[in-house]
Amino acid sequence: MERRQAVIDLGSNSFRLVVFTWEADPDRPRWWKRTDEIHEGVRIGEGLEKTGALQREPMERALRTLELYAHFCASTGIDDVRPVATSAIRDATNQADFLTLAKHRSGLDVEVLPKEAEARYGYLAAVNTTTLADGVALDLGGGSMQLTRCAGRLPADTGSWPLGAVRMTERFLPDKRASKKQVKALRAHVREELERDAPWLAGAGRLGGRIAGIGGTVRNLAAAAQSAAKLPSYGVQGFALERAALDDLVTELADLPAPERRKVPGIKYERGDLILAGALVVQTIMDVGGFGALEVTEAGLREGVFFSTLLAPAEPPLFEDVRRDGVRNLAAAYEADFAHVEHVAALALEMFDALAAAGVHDGRPEERDLLWAAAILHDIGTAIDYDDHHKHSRYLILNAGLPGFSVRETALIAQIARYHRKGTPSLGELAPLTAKGDDALVARCSAVLRLAEQLERARDRAVSSASLKVENGVARLHLKAREDVPLARWAAEREGDVFEKAFGKRLEVTA
Repeated sequence: MERRQAVIDLGSNSFRLVVFTWEADPDRPRWWKRTDEIHEGVRIGEGLEKTGALQREPMERALRTLELYAHFCASTGIDDVRPVATSAIRDATNQADFLTLAKHRSGLDVEVLPKEAEARYGYLAAVNTTTLADGVALDLGGGSMQLTRCAGRLPADTGSWPLGAVRMTERFLPDKRASKKQVKALRAHVREELERDAPWLAGAGRLGGRIAGIGGTVRNLAAAAQSAAKLPSYGVQGFALERAALDDLVTELADLPAPERRKVPGIKYERGDLILAGALVVQTIMDVGGFGALEVTEAGLREGVFFSTLLAPAEPPLFEDVRRDGVRNLAAAYEADFAHVEHVAALALEMFDALAAAGVHDGRPEERDLLWAAAILHDIGTAIDYDDHHKHSRYLILNAGLPGFSVRETALIAQIARYHRKGTPSLGELAPLTAKGDDALVARCSAVLRLAEQLERARDRAVSSASLKVENGVARLHLKAREDVPLARWAAEREGDVFEKAFGKRLEVTA
């Protein structure tokens, strides 16, 4: 049974409606995904910093957008609608007037999130889509900025500050061109706020903590850094925004007049005049915390709101294992044959471990995880078409993104899945995203996955296990089966060349 929920995020800079669809039948594999989205750059917080009230024109833009969103939900039959408002509406002296008008014109009851609730949803978004366990979750919006200190994935300290990109732009960078004095004043203000109210942030990165961030500013900065480094881009999920790259971006943005910042690759047009202020806030947080890089996630506050529904009644509502749950979620969303792919994964890992025990490769846990993920996802491309489904699987993995995996790891999983059928394994155009030795990693994992797939070619689990021993330069693969398996033997023997190229061992198959 599928369910749908529309989360409407009424932010200080933009309003965003996201439709989440998920499998609610406990007897079927659980999956969830975004199935629709509408985004409008409303900028309801415009002028709030000076007056303390929502201004007439921004309010009218906001109300028209809410009317549109309400009509969309009614037209598409979505009954579960959750509109939540953040900093600008929360802090406005005329909040009640806006909420009354919103109800009258759209029929929506807008929930104004207290600071603590906004921080909580940002934390849930970050921790459920990254492997952040100990460190800091950052949520930077248009009106406010939230930080949550995490210990063992649980919230330990939380703070919210009126340091959003819209507020900081209006207060410190109102001119078309930012002066060095203005930039210095903004940094000093952010540092003063943090040192006073978040003493736990100081040096957190130097003590081994990590930082993960959500929000449009963070995503845009990551996209700009990717573009500046001339990296292939399939989204910014798992991207590590290095401090040096951020410093370069800040320098570039500060030298440009506000209208020109919109032209920087990776920066969205409607965010161009705000991006410098947001970048300076992020830069100061990283400086105070001593963080060398910030892990970026595509998720936002709306995912945090949705997770509180999806994972209820767990408290806090957290996925048990972000990486494994993310892989299985993507597989289930494309109706993977779990009996098949899990058996392929078991056979692949059995052979991987045997080769490591024989000293043929290092058997690193990270590489093993990538092999498992590729095995679970190798067939999702059949949702598009069987022909070339290995290439379709690669495309889906790259473009869907995998929570908890870095950009490099996602690229490697995609390439391993790509070569589970045929072709000579390589990094291809994804090479700039990878590290030294990753070409050999893809060759090893692709060879093992291809071999496991051939052993399960009949999709009958007839080959229950595959023991592998290495003697005198020969890898002897013995198949344990409940019956004669000529198809499996024949198919496996055909992969001898790929196996020998990857491991330098001749392959012999017996049953």
